[in-house]
Amino acid sequence: MSTRIVVVGGGTAGVRLAQRLPVTLLGEEPHAPYNRVLLADVLAGRYAPEVIALPAPLEPVRRGVRAVRIDRAARTVACEDGTTVGYDRLVLATGSNPVLPPLRGLRGSRLPSGVHPFRTLDDCLELRGLVRPGVRAVVIGGGLLGVSAARALAALGAEVVLTQQGERLMERQLDARASELLREHVESLGVEVHTECRVSGLRQEEGAVTAVELADGFVLDAGVVVLACGVRPRVGLARDAGLDVRRGIVVDDELRTSDPYVHAIGDCAEHDGRVYGLAGPALEQADALAELLLSETSGDRAATTVPEARPRPAYTGTRALTRLTLGGPEALDLAAFGEATPLPGDDVVQLTDATRRAYRKVVVRGDRLVGGVLLGDLAAVGALARAWEGDEALPPAPLLHLLTHDGGS
Repeated sequence: MSTRIVVVGGGTAGVRLAQRLPVTLLGEEPHAPYNRVLLADVLAGRYAPEVIALPAPLEPVRRGVRAVRIDRAARTVACEDGTTVGYDRLVLATGSNPVLPPLRGLRGSRLPSGVHPFRTLDDCLELRGLVRPGVRAVVIGGGLLGVSAARALAALGAEVVLTQQGERLMERQLDARASELLREHVESLGVEVHTECRVSGLRQEEGAVTAVELADGFVLDAGVVVLACGVRPRVGLARDAGLDVRRGIVVDDELRTSDPYVHAIGDCAEHDGRVYGLAGPALEQADALAELLLSETSGDRAATTVPEARPRPAYTGTRALTRLTLGGPEALDLAAFGEATPLPGDDVVQLTDATRRAYRKVVVRGDRLVGGVLLGDLAAVGALARAWEGDEALPPAPLLHLLTHDGGS
C-alpha cells in the first residue's frame, strides 16, 4: 500500500515537494500556488498574477482549505471546512506570518482601511486597488521586503516614504557602503527615505488611515500604509499539536519534528537553531525531504539489489544568497551572501566604479570566502557563490581575482 503523504501549505516549499511526490496538498489561499518572490512585480504592474504561478504539482491542490487541528494519535488533519484528511506522513509547510508592529492605532489582527502587510497575492491586489498616481504611501520597514514594496509603489505613481528604524536599508544583508548606494538608487526612483526613524502610531478617521506618527513627533500624511516589518514562522498548528517549537518548528537532519511521522520544511522550520525565511533554503529542504521519503518507499526494493547499506539522505543546512532587482530608469541588481562585515584579521577586497554605479566587496577569513556584496555588476556572482557555498580553501592567488568577471576560473 502506498504511503499517504499530506502537506499543509501551498507555498514554495510545499509545492516543490508536491512536484516531486504524489501528495495531498492543502493550500489555504484560493489562488493557484505562486512565486512569492515576484509579488513586488505584480504590485508594480510588471506581471499579471497568473504569470507568477508555480509549475503544477503532480496532484491537484486543494485550494482554500485551512488546516485547523492535527490529531497525532489518529494521524489525521482536521480542516476548517469540516473535512478530515488521514496521513501516514505529515509535512508542515505553513510558512510565516507578517509581523505587525506594536503601534498606536493597531489592535489585534484587524487593520484600519488603507493599512496592509505585504505578504500574499491578495495583499498585492488590494494595494493595487488603492494606489493611484499622487497617493501618499508610507512603507514601514527598510529591509528586503520594504525596499521591494517601496519600489513597486513608486512605479505605480504613488508618493512614497520609506521609514527604517535601523541605521541603514537592508542592514541584515548589506554593509554601510552598499546600503548607501542602495539608498541613492531608491531615492532616484522618487522615494523619500528616512532611517533611524521609529514609527509610534497611526492616525485614523472613520476607520481609515490618514497619517503615520513618528516617535519624534513628526507626522507623515498617508492614504496607504504598508507594513513590511519582517515575518515570523507560522507555528500555531504545530504548537497546538504538542510538537517541539522554539522560534520555528524544530527539525533534525531528516527534517523530522519531535513526532517521527511529522516533518516541517520552509519558513516555518527551525533546523540546527536557524530559521531561514528565504526561497533557496525552502527549495533545498523540500528536495532533501523528497529524497528521504523516496528512499524510504523504495527501501525494500533497494535492499534486495544492493548488499551494503546506503546512507540515508540528510539536510545539513543551506548557505543562502540574497538577490534583488530594483527597477526604474536604470535598474539596479544586488546580491549579498554570508558575512559582509569583516572581523579583525579578515582580508577585504573592494572595487567601486562610480561611473557604472557598481560596487563589489568580498571578505576572506584565512583561506575561506566568508561573505560578499555586489551592486550594479553581478558578473562575478556565480563564481563567488560557488566558492562560498563549497566552503573550500581558496587557491593561493591574489584576492583581486575573486572580483573579476570570471571569478578567477
